[in-house]
Amino acid sequence: MSFWRDINPRSAAADFAAIWRDNPYRWRVLAISIALTFAIFMVLLPKSQRVPPRPPKVTYISTFADGRSDAEIVASILESQKRKEEREARLEERAELRKDLYRTLGRATGLDVDSMERDIEQDEAAAKSSRQAEREKLAEEQEEAIAAIEAGRSGSDGETASPDSPSR
Repeated sequence: MSFWRDINPRSAAADFAAIWRDNPYRWRVLAISIALTFAIFMVLLPKSQRVPPRPPKVTYISTFADGRSDAEIVASILESQKRKEEREARLEERAELRKDLYRTLGRATGLDVDSMERDIEQDEAAAKSSRQAEREKLAEEQEEAIAAIEAGRSGSDGETASPDSPSR
């Protein structure tokens, strides 16, 4: 009980006021204290107490008419393909122009541009042949797998191995 007799709210308030007046950083400390308290409460606040965001309103935009005929669809596809080919041609022209500019720059700086181009062409040809060989190898493996599946499907007398598989 003697502990509670020594506590005096008036002296505690007087001590706080004296320290508050003597501290030159009191407003900064107060601002940081408030910010930290707010941050701790926001972290500890359960998610169920937070208001969930509104679901977004979805607006569907159709760029095509609803009742398009097959002829209109084919015409649209052909037109898109034509635009794509024109765009690719322009890109190829730009790439060739860029190569010409780099060739000119290389010759101006004393580089052997022709040998560099030959090396690049050889590298590209080697890469192309290796890709082609890989494709051929994959095609052979695919044919072997198909043949193995077909061989497993049909028995020695030409009938199917299982009643569920289709006959030829």
